Amino acid sequence: MKWLLSILLLAAAWSVSGQKTLTIEDASGLNPSLFPSTMRQLQWAGRSGMYCWVEKNALVRCGIQNDLSDTIVNLAYINGALRSLGFKTMKRFPMLRFTGPSTFIFQDNNQLFQFDLDGNTLKTLNTWDETAENEDIMDKTGAVAFTVEDNLLIALNKEIIPISDDGGNGLVYGKTVHRNEWGIEKGTFWSPSGRYLAFYRMDESMVAAYPLVDLTEPIASVKETRYPMAGQTSHQVTIGIYDSELRSTVYLQTGPPPDHYLTNITWDPAEKLLFVAELNRSQDTMQLNSYQVKDGSRQATLFTETDPRYVEPLHGMFFIPGKQDEFLWLSRRSGFMHLYLYHTSGKLLRQVTSGLWEVVSIDGMDEQGQFVFFSATKESPLDVDLYRAPLRREGIQRISKDPGQHTAYVSPEGSYLIDQFSSQAVPTTYRLVTGDGKVIRTLLESKNPLKDYSLGKTRILKIRNQDGLDLYGRIILPPGFDSTKKYPVIVYVYGGPHSQSVTNSWLAGGGLFLNYLAAEGYIVYTLDNRGTNNRGKDFEQAIFRNLGQYEVEDQMTGIGYLKNQPYVDTLRIGLNGWSYGGFLTLSMMLQRPGVFKTVVAGGPVTNWEYYEVMYGERYMDTPLENSEGYQKSCLPNMVDRLQGHLLIIHGTMDPTVVWQNSLVFLQSCIEKGKMIDYFVYPGHEHNIRGKDRKHLNQKIVTYFKDYLE
Repeated sequence: MKWLLSILLLAAAWSVSGQKTLTIEDASGLNPSLFPSTMRQLQWAGRSGMYCWVEKNALVRCGIQNDLSDTIVNLAYINGALRSLGFKTMKRFPMLRFTGPSTFIFQDNNQLFQFDLDGNTLKTLNTWDETAENEDIMDKTGAVAFTVEDNLLIALNKEIIPISDDGGNGLVYGKTVHRNEWGIEKGTFWSPSGRYLAFYRMDESMVAAYPLVDLTEPIASVKETRYPMAGQTSHQVTIGIYDSELRSTVYLQTGPPPDHYLTNITWDPAEKLLFVAELNRSQDTMQLNSYQVKDGSRQATLFTETDPRYVEPLHGMFFIPGKQDEFLWLSRRSGFMHLYLYHTSGKLLRQVTSGLWEVVSIDGMDEQGQFVFFSATKESPLDVDLYRAPLRREGIQRISKDPGQHTAYVSPEGSYLIDQFSSQAVPTTYRLVTGDGKVIRTLLESKNPLKDYSLGKTRILKIRNQDGLDLYGRIILPPGFDSTKKYPVIVYVYGGPHSQSVTNSWLAGGGLFLNYLAAEGYIVYTLDNRGTNNRGKDFEQAIFRNLGQYEVEDQMTGIGYLKNQPYVDTLRIGLNGWSYGGFLTLSMMLQRPGVFKTVVAGGPVTNWEYYEVMYGERYMDTPLENSEGYQKSCLPNMVDRLQGHLLIIHGTMDPTVVWQNSLVFLQSCIEKGKMIDYFVYPGHEHNIRGKDRKHLNQKIVTYFKDYLE
């Protein structure tokens, strides 16, 4: 095999710059001083021409015309106002949202407050149930939608209004559905004026109850979750609309089949229509439909998108300011995610962006509706840059100037934006720029928080696989690296859809734990294989119906590169990954026996029949439709190939990759006489968080110390 290697010039090498050594506490995120400086809660104060952020428990404001900032209110003042109203004080400045040039709201427990900057006054806007969850605040009215257990309620005008009273036993109101796929992050959606509330109603009573065992009590108890596995019965979702003036609810007449997916809910600015992207269970056909708010009847299908593999709508409609009948739609129909301008009749007005690159997000518009600001990978798959494009003509303009990963905070009128970015060489920088990209000033330039630490060099690599596709990798060398010596290697893998591990961002996306491993004397390597994000539809969909095949091929391309380096000890290569990465580490170890000496796999899917319907069937179809693909990726069937040291880690209350995955794999190892190591975190879900993260990281390091050195 011929190797093509080019070191990207945009990702500058970073050399040893200090003498301190990272500790396991540092590597586990327990030392905030090692994070780049940020402007916390940065946002525009309405249309005031001012932007604000939180610094040292105080709200700071600055204008566009000058760089003089002033503290407008601090935590002590807010706490004094809270005491005067008879409420408890807060330990830190609250999360806030501006609702106008001089007013902001914040929530503390089950209370909603409004602070008026003109009069320096605080008042209570709303109060709701102390046991509430999933609060959704309507900024204009102060109304709050919330759930108590499985029912939905609204706190409005000092009244608690129940929207449902029959929740429970598998019937759920106002919560996320479809296991948070397709960009679903909540279960309630306020209309622009706040008169209406759209909400999800999920009936999962027909889904088998899956037992999660709580081991914290003297007699363990069962916490059941409805977990529809691939090919099995799925839940059924409908959408209701509550009218707060008429005190009535109507349901959209979405019709059969009942196990389709209802996503990307968007309100018509005039509140006459509600739009829903509806996806069939096979996920190969999506219809964007409109429904009448008054009675829930379907008005029209605006357009249909199909794909022989899958369609994945991830973003709702983005209406044009001042145009109640025009919107932007994000779609990969051309092979890459791009912007399309539509009329609400379903007529395509024009394709706004095109090319072999991906639009990542819509960031805002000017108030005249002439330009759209968006983020995209136009310059490089490793970068996310900011752009402005006219809606009615050609002429994309790049706003950000520096290579790296950029985030935009666009002002309400679209005349200015704040550009936050980082790169491999830049921790974090904030700049105020005009709508056409002229830099007004730098707001914050973070110092290197790791300048006193002894770290190795990081490089971003480009390697060509056997099909001629460029793959991006990251290599972190140990401090004091000596090219005449041979080093053990730890390959960190994720490699699943909607992921990108290698980016032109701070530490090249590597984070502190991987740099800690390098400081312990390992070469640390990562590769983004086919199936990962920001490379277009064909690159991502290559894995369709064959999870664990092309990903392993690409990862072995990276292993081939490593083996060609004279400083790599080819007999001491290890693997580490979690979740989809856990599945890939096991797949690599079993499909390429003898290559990897030591492997740590966390929270791994070991059989895609044990994974949930929405994600699993998108990439694998059902077990009945794709029995060969499921068999090829079933890891317990490959246990007889196992060579080397293997540690599997799982959380006992994992509701995402259920514990059964690793237990079944463990049983297969017992049956085949294969000795592996196994560790569980009682009570933990899919990720090991909090203080126990340090324990997890130490466990991983110790295992590599014991068996890779």
